[in-house]
Amino acid sequence: MLGSESNSLPMQLAATAAALIVVLVLAWVILKLVRRLHGGAGDLSTPQVLHSVSLGPRERLVSVRHRGREYLLGVTPSAINLIDAHVPSPVPPGTPAPPGGIPPPYGRP
Repeated sequence: MLGSESNSLPMQLAATAAALIVVLVLAWVILKLVRRLHGGAGDLSTPQVLHSVSLGPRERLVSVRHRGREYLLGVTPSAINLIDAHVPSPVPPGTPAPPGGIPPPYGRP
């Protein structure tokens, strides 16, 4: 009886370790599938900081692209305010630059 109990503990530990490995592999496979299914949307749904301009010690203007739109945000220690938003227009390749250089990103002259 004593011998069977000592053999069962290593067997239980091995079974528990095997079950843990199976669960971890299954979780890894599920995460890979979810990322693959949402791969295109994942890039669009992650905000990208395009530019950041300091206006003071803790104030800044930040332009952000999120889901195909660009936002100009005013950021202070106490708030984040939307200043402007627009959908950027695609510029065909080979289009000459305007005489004044690159236009402002928010289309306001």
